[in-house]
Amino acid sequence: MIITARPSLVQWSFEGSAIHRFKPITLPCLSKISVRIKSNERRIKINCGLRASYKKKPPSKVISKEAIQVIQALKLAKSSPQKIDQILKERFTRLLKDDVLDVLSELQRQNYLDLSLKVFELIREEEGYGTMLSLYSDMIMFLGRRKMIEEAEGIFCGVMERGLRPDTRMHTEMIGAYIQVGMMEKAMEIYGSMKESGCKPDRLTFMILIRNLEKVGDKEMVEALKEECFQFVDYPDKFIQEVEHKQKHVRSIFNLQSQKRDHSISHKHEIFQIWIEGLAAASCWSVLCNNAALLKCWFQFVQFASNPENQLTYSFYVLYCCLF
Repeated sequence: MIITARPSLVQWSFEGSAIHRFKPITLPCLSKISVRIKSNERRIKINCGLRASYKKKPPSKVISKEAIQVIQALKLAKSSPQKIDQILKERFTRLLKDDVLDVLSELQRQNYLDLSLKVFELIREEEGYGTMLSLYSDMIMFLGRRKMIEEAEGIFCGVMERGLRPDTRMHTEMIGAYIQVGMMEKAMEIYGSMKESGCKPDRLTFMILIRNLEKVGDKEMVEALKEECFQFVDYPDKFIQEVEHKQKHVRSIFNLQSQKRDHSISHKHEIFQIWIEGLAAASCWSVLCNNAALLKCWFQFVQFASNPENQLTYSFYVLYCCLF
């Protein structure tokens, strides 16, 4: 769209300046143009808005300066319970709600267990936070990854004791926590109570259960869960195909890694056995250093050993065998 401004009809008004006449010009159409014509004057006023020409991107999640300062203070005072209590009382309680949640999530991300538990206990007792189910779900997931199942169970039971109703995500996180410690029966009990309470299992719930039940070889339960997908999941056929495809991909990667690991371990074992046999004939380090074949085997073993701790352990073993 092109707007042609003629000098006989158009007068441009600028802030802080007089009205000027221009020769005919062509202007590109900007984002927003409003034309106002006054009845008593032959004047057209055009207002162009540049800000509406594109949609602003939502701001990225950035932790505030105040929250970062509290996190650093808690990390520095982690060995002193008195200092931690002082920081929580004087600085943490003054933060905004979003900053309070950011502090807890950042401590969880950095795996500060004691600090996370202390901050969580304080937040849970504050007004307005105790009914946030996402707060409990995040904590159950954090404890489940660390295989602290008793603490996760305590939080889950505490939610029901407060009269709250666990949602789908909280049930799913509790299922994942039980699976982390190999308690599949407990995980299936949570799945059953989830359906009894009226919570609808989602795709993540079925994905976790089917994947881990296939690992333990419970094919009957896997087939039963796939049938229940038709009741709770949208486009169940497509979802089941995705699950099977991912399982085949994960299984192939696992087999490939296990083959490489077995080959590497066997190769290292052969080199180490050769080195030990040669070491039996050596009585001191001078003999070892003068034996070129033995040194070659040792350097090959060090080259193929991936763990530095193993290299250090075998080095001390060499010293022990040669000296004693």
